Parts: sequence; structure tokens; C-alpha cells
Amino acid sequence: MRLYLITAILFCLNMTTAAQRICATEEYVKNNFKLRTTAPSFEGKLPPRDTVPNEIITIPVVVHVLFKTSGQNITDQQILSQIDVLNQDFRLLNGDKSMVPAAFKSLAADSRIMFCLAKVDPDGRSTSGIDRKYVAKDYFRADDDIKNPAVGGVKAWDSERYLNIWVCNLFGRALGYATPPGGDLAKDGVVIKFDVFGTKGYLRGDFNKGRTATHEVAHWMGLKHIWGDDDCGDDGVDDTPRQRSYNFNCPSFPRYTPCSPNANGDMYMNYMDLTSDACMNMFTYGQKNKMRAMFALGGLRNSLLRSYQCDASLATAGPLPQDTIPVVVPADNISVYPNPVVDYLNIHSKELQTLKGKVAIILSTAGKPLFQQVLQSSDEKIKLGHLPAGIYLLSIGDETGKKNFKIIKM
Repeated sequence: MRLYLITAILFCLNMTTAAQRICATEEYVKNNFKLRTTAPSFEGKLPPRDTVPNEIITIPVVVHVLFKTSGQNITDQQILSQIDVLNQDFRLLNGDKSMVPAAFKSLAADSRIMFCLAKVDPDGRSTSGIDRKYVAKDYFRADDDIKNPAVGGVKAWDSERYLNIWVCNLFGRALGYATPPGGDLAKDGVVIKFDVFGTKGYLRGDFNKGRTATHEVAHWMGLKHIWGDDDCGDDGVDDTPRQRSYNFNCPSFPRYTPCSPNANGDMYMNYMDLTSDACMNMFTYGQKNKMRAMFALGGLRNSLLRSYQCDASLATAGPLPQDTIPVVVPADNISVYPNPVVDYLNIHSKELQTLKGKVAIILSTAGKPLFQQVLQSSDEKIKLGHLPAGIYLLSIGDETGKKNFKIIKM
């Protein structure tokens, strides 16, 4: 009987631990975040403007997916589901807003902030707003390595025009972290673990409604945790009741603590607490005003009011191909000629099934994809005449394997 009780207790403790939301933003700010000392430059950009009353602020988003396995390479549908959640939560269009207790319903606010996947990249090329990169790293820590290409990360797109979101296998129990406004623009954005992003795909049970990104993006707009990151602390918002500390899982209303100003207790359903996704459902008017102030004239996110990267008509060139998982396979009977090549490169195989359905990708020697083509026959041509002279890589294959060739362009 004693062994049974010990086992049951340990099981419950493990279940409780597994359900706890861990946000690494507070720790990140203490250890890694520094306010920038120079003001953003408006050279070559449209002049700043102020917000207008009731304006719906739309923020262009780029999602950088860093993956080593196919499971980490989340689908476009999963990413789109997260954008949908952000738009619902920040506009108070979430279906579960009905769960806000009557005592707090009058405080629930539509922030009039929306999000769209970018349609134009920083170089003017068309884009889906999804940037995929295969990485050799097993995981990233809650620091800035994920934003540093020199150590396997991905460089931020212009943070004055885009909200950068990096999705990866984040080390440890942290589900995500964000940079507050005013930091290094090269490191600005939000990092989210791949299995808590969106509402579709492989997701953790308690964090499958996309609220981790809602929480972290609100940090990116200047909101603090509702308890002010201190016992009975101050989050700088007047209409969020003071509470002793964070809440996990799904408390019952009212959740009263010694710091509660009245019998209504903690606002544990606020997106800036640490409860499970199913129990988060509101921002307050004070939080709305604090976030929107970041976009006002002189605000630290003001430049995004002059970002039009969601207008596909502004693109001046086609998109770059996305990374795939490289796999080494036995040599197939594939010939590639002429090599060196001037204009057209021929790809030939004796058997149709060797090439049919495979993807041929031309890459720079640095591994940057430049062009890709799906092969349909045993004899294919790839036009390379537009490329500058130099050395390139040709990768042919699919998820089951690839064969690589060095190509010399004359």
C-alpha cells in the first residue's frame, strides 16, 4: 500500500510538472537583453506617423522554421493556424471569451491589432512569410544563438518592418521567450517551441490552442507577466488585479491570494499568466492601451505602421526555394551533363522511376537554395544561363534520399 501511494504521488507530480507553462522571457531579459543606445534610422524609409483613433494595426510576420527532423519542420497549415489564433486573441474574437468570469467581462478588450504572413521579403522577393532552414543542431537554448547564422541560427528579417518568429526545438522546459521593445534589432522577435505552435499537427495536450505565441507576442509588445515578475508585483497596468505570483494549469474562480484586492481574486484567465491554453482568454483595456502605445508616434514599435510587407503587389522577384532534410543515399544511375555548363544542364537516368517525382535543387556553395524543379521524366533540362559563372551544387532526391553533384557554370 505504501509503495502504491508513493507511486501515485510521483505520477501526480509528474503530470503537474508536464502541464506547467514555462516562459523564459523574464530570465532572458535578465541575462541577455540590452536596450539599444541608438535611435532607429529612417534613411530611405517613409517618415514616421502616429496611430489614428480606432485604427486596426496590422503587423507583417515572418516565421523562421528551424528543423532537424521532419516532425520539427511543421506544416504551412500549422503555421496558418497560429496566425489565426493571434488574430482571434488580439481582436477578442476567440470563441472561449465566453469563459471570462462575469466579474472580469467588462475588462476584456479588443486590442485592434492583427497579424499577416509577409508577402514580400527584405530583398523584394515574393514570399509565403515562412522561412525554412535545415539545421544540424539538436536544439537551441533560450538565448540568441537561434538568431545568429554563425552558430547555426537564422538572421532576423528587418525588425523595423517584420515581427520575426523563430520556431524550433527549444531546450528544456521553456515553451518560448520574447524580446521586449527597445532592444537590438538584430535579435528582436519571439522564439517558440515547435510542439506548442498553432492548433494543428503534433502538439502538447495542455498547450495546443496557440496561446504560447499569444503570450510571447504580447511580451514583444511590452506587456509583463500579470504578477509583475515579483511577489505581489506591479505589471504596469491599472486594471489587472495584483496577484501574489503565477498560476499553472486551470484554477477555479475565484482564485484568491493574500495580494488579491477583492473577492474576485486573480485574473488567471489573462494571457499574461501561465495557465494552460484552455484557460487563457483575455487581455484588459489597460493592456490594450499599453500595447498600442508602442506603435504611437515615438513608440518603440512605431516603424511597423509604415511596413507594407503584406502587400504581394510590391514584390519585384520570385521566391527562393525552401530547405529540405538532406539524406545520403546509395548512388543511382543518374548522369548530369554538360559539366561545365553554359546554358542548359541535362539530367538523365535509364529508369523513369529513378527521377520521376524527385526534386532537383540548385544551391550555392554556402548551401543557399537558388532554384528547384520537380522532375517528371528520365530526361530533364534545367536552365542555368541566368546564373553568374562559378561553382554550384545540384541535389536530386526526396525525403528518402538525395544524390549531390558539383556543377561548374561557365
